[in-house]
This record gives sequence, C-alpha cells and structure tokens, in this order.
Amino acid sequence: MVLGFNYSNYPEGFDLKITILIPAYNEAHSIKEVIRRIKALNLGYKYEILVVDDGSTDETSEIVKKMNNVRLITHKMNKGKGTALKTGFNAANGDIVVIQDADMEYLPKDIPSLIKPLIEGKADVVYGSRFKGKLYGMTFSHALGNLGLTLATSLLFGTRVTDMMTGYKVFRKYVLENINIQAERFEVEPDITGRILLNRYRLVELPIEYHKRKKGKAKISKLDGVRSLIWLLKIRFRRH
Repeated sequence: MVLGFNYSNYPEGFDLKITILIPAYNEAHSIKEVIRRIKALNLGYKYEILVVDDGSTDETSEIVKKMNNVRLITHKMNKGKGTALKTGFNAANGDIVVIQDADMEYLPKDIPSLIKPLIEGKADVVYGSRFKGKLYGMTFSHALGNLGLTLATSLLFGTRVTDMMTGYKVFRKYVLENINIQAERFEVEPDITGRILLNRYRLVELPIEYHKRKKGKAKISKLDGVRSLIWLLKIRFRRH
C-alpha cells in the first residue's frame, strides 16, 4: 500500500494542480457544455483542462480550439479510449488527474467531492460509483453488464467494488506513473482497476449521478464487455 500525504496540510506555497482530462471522439454536440461546466466550478486549486481528441470526424477539435484555457491534443485517427487516456496521462501536468467523459453522462458538478479524499490524504484513487448514486436512463442490459463485470472484479481481486466500469476515475499522478496501462480500447477500465487493486492502492468509491446520453451513439458494445472480462482475468493472473 502506498501512503499518501494530505495536500490540505502541505506546507504553505505548495502549488497543487489538478488536470481534468477529457478523452473525446465525435462529441461536438456536448464538448462545449462539458468544458463550460468545468470552468464554472470552484475547485479551490489551480487546474488545467486537457482534451484528447481521438481522431474525431466531426467538429470536436474545431470547437475546442476556439475555447480559452483548454489544451488540445489530437490523434490523426481513432485509436481507442485506452490510447487516448494514455496520451492524456503522459501529458498531464497535475498532481491529481480527473477523467471526465465528453458526452454529459457524467456531470462536472461531482468533481469537487471526488477530489476531496485525495486532497485530504484518505485515498490514492477515487471512483465515482453510479450504483451508489443516481441512475437516469441506463438500460437494463447496460446495468446488468456493468454489475456482472464489477462482481467479477470483486471476486477475482478479493475486494468489494461497486462500479468498475465507471467513467469517473480520479488519481494521484504517481499512481498513473507506477502502473503499466496497456489496453487500447474500452478494456482500459479493467486494466486500470486490476492494476490498482494488485498494487493495493487505496481506492475509495463515492456516489455520482449518471444520465444516459441524449445525443450520439453509445460507443461501448457487448463485445467490449467480453473483452473486459478477459482482460480482468489476464491482469489477475499476471498474463499481460
């Protein structure tokens, strides 16, 4: 287990910074509103907004380029969420890194509560749990798949997790520097979780709101669920 420190009690002059990382693929309909809501937050610390456009074919990059105080990294072609996250993790300047999806399924208003345990030294990683919070519009098949993968995680790693596939994950930067994430697509969720649990980082789950996307098409499929289960097994038995 890695023992963290309490940022709130750190010596005067310590310049804590937060990176809010937004992986995006064809999210022109919502990216501007997500960024607007982030900027409206009062986080109490310096922060940067970092968008990784994973080869969008719509206006996502053009919209972001017109916004002030937002860093943009673009992939020439779509490489998958895992690759987009790895690009963002490597480029992040913050001591704390927040993953924020671009589709408005996860609301930026939850960010202050999610970063609090890290700032107070009570966690190394925080997950926003949809199943501890409020669900609006999640389909039965989607919920069943998420709960099945989460149950598999709990059984394989001998710990209780309520929402392994959540898109709201928050990390101390040193955690990301010490786990070797390899997944390129949606298997990145079990890849990250498995490595965190194997390394015994302190994981805290907090309730969040989830709203089913109103525009655009969901990018995760049943096949991604199967791949995620296989990835969990690989991580648990150290075959990857």
